[in-house]
Amino acid sequence: MAHRCYCLIFVILAMQQNIFLLYGANGYSGRLIARFAHQYGLQPVLAGRNQQAIVALANELHLPWRIADLNDHTALENSMHDISLVVNAAGPYDLTAKQMIAACMATHTHYIDLNGDLEVFEMIQGYNQEAMEKNIMLLPGAGFDVVPTDCLSLWLKKRMPDADRLEIAFAIIGSRLSRGTAVTTLQKLGMPGACRKNGRIVPEPVGAKGMYVTFPAKAQKVFVMSIPWGDISTAYFSTGIPNIETYTGVSRATWVFLKFQGLFNWLLRTRFMHRIVTKIINSQSPGPGDEQRMKAISLIRAKVSDQQGKTMTAFMRCPEAYDLTALSVLLIAQKILSGQFKPGYQTPASAYGEDLIMEIPGVERELMMDQ
Repeated sequence: MAHRCYCLIFVILAMQQNIFLLYGANGYSGRLIARFAHQYGLQPVLAGRNQQAIVALANELHLPWRIADLNDHTALENSMHDISLVVNAAGPYDLTAKQMIAACMATHTHYIDLNGDLEVFEMIQGYNQEAMEKNIMLLPGAGFDVVPTDCLSLWLKKRMPDADRLEIAFAIIGSRLSRGTAVTTLQKLGMPGACRKNGRIVPEPVGAKGMYVTFPAKAQKVFVMSIPWGDISTAYFSTGIPNIETYTGVSRATWVFLKFQGLFNWLLRTRFMHRIVTKIINSQSPGPGDEQRMKAISLIRAKVSDQQGKTMTAFMRCPEAYDLTALSVLLIAQKILSGQFKPGYQTPASAYGEDLIMEIPGVERELMMDQ
């Protein structure tokens, strides 16, 4: 009888090692994470505040569920009392991260999210000491924002230790934004951009710089413009490179249009304009379908240089951004649940090294010759 009890306890503990709380499970990225979790031997507990949507998804996928509002601290903490890891898939993260991290601190629970917001990365760094004392890890940006770019940046830094300048450009070919990402982008309309100069984050207009980048994959030539991507925070943490610029693929016409944004930023920030854009977003489908994601790719170029003018460039080809997000989140979750984590604030590359991204199927990396 005692032997059976010990076996039962062992089975329960083993099962708990594969369980994590997926908050915001009914969102576009949350659904993908829930659908793909079995590929990594993991079981998400679906969570959020919309009971109807959460229960419907749980019934569809035959998964457990819990309901808690982020602003109900007691309910949120109760939903995490037997959980060792939370994946926060509920954006915008400037509205959700603080509440969830506070609950994680109270319950000694690891935290990862899909954030790509520069300011949120900087905010979460402020919890580093408390997280170390609680022996938990805080790792925002566990998806396309910013796993591939963070890993590629560290990969180059290790090959050019004296690099003092980093330039990152990415483009997503054949896909589109989900509703959640579009809404998060909407919140930033009319706001200034940023880059890092001499170790400090400094404001600059979105699209202050533009250029063409040729990616080796099918010799794709893409126009990119400067944006305040999360790597301005995370790549600095991972590599220590003091000057960082980040770019994304857009049409040249969009870039030219944004050159006049100073004339209408006041309009973009109004509630009236936000309501109009939100209505348009909500009238569209939740995000790219399975067939569209299968055909799409993500392309990344990173370039480092030193004070002597020496440069080194690397390219990466990845799966479509939302697929990559789901796979990288689950890969990191699997590592944390198996006991592989570093307490405190971490980036993907600082926690797991520059080759983390290469553990995801379909990723290709190429180093160009020095100049």
